[in-house]
Amino acid sequence: MKSINIFICLTLLLVPGLLLANTELGKLQLGWANASYKLHANNQEKVFEKLIKQANYAVKKQPKSAEILIWRGIIKSSFAGIKGGLSALSLIDESKSDFEQALSIDANALAGSAYTSLGTLYFKAPGWPISFGDAEKAELMLKKALLINPKGIDSNYFYAEFLRDQGDYRQAKKYLLKAQSSAKRPNRPVADMGRQDDISQALLEVDDELK
Repeated sequence: MKSINIFICLTLLLVPGLLLANTELGKLQLGWANASYKLHANNQEKVFEKLIKQANYAVKKQPKSAEILIWRGIIKSSFAGIKGGLSALSLIDESKSDFEQALSIDANALAGSAYTSLGTLYFKAPGWPISFGDAEKAELMLKKALLINPKGIDSNYFYAEFLRDQGDYRQAKKYLLKAQSSAKRPNRPVADMGRQDDISQALLEVDDELK
């Protein structure tokens, strides 16, 4: 079974840097960024539990907000990555539901981030009968995200990760380079720095496979 620990990369900062810290959505995004990039692993679990409560409250206040549903799904999938193992399966199921609800409200919200997130879940999750993992659905979702946001750092990065998972290292490198050259996002220095580190490490690994 694929390790669910790799879900930590999903939450990777999928949204553009237009959210302000004094909004419900901005608070969730900033809380996630700090928890993901500034805390040691042994300190993250309690913070993510708190973030999920905050996200639940935000959804209760704005149940038709695709953006908040996306971020609740991102936070839950991140928490799944921290917990790992079979105990994370319910969290990824809940994340999937959040992304699907967001798509039913506004598929273009946050530059197609629900497609990116859902596609990543599909290729990271274990397959049937354990979970819903499905490479074909993953590719479909990730390509839809690229149609909406062809120059996005995360839409390109996660499609590259899917290609790596499928063993297509040459194409994976192509999309990693696109992600690497993406414009910096306003007010997202921590997010961009973390993602660029992910990209650099992935490029090293892909180049090693291509030797």
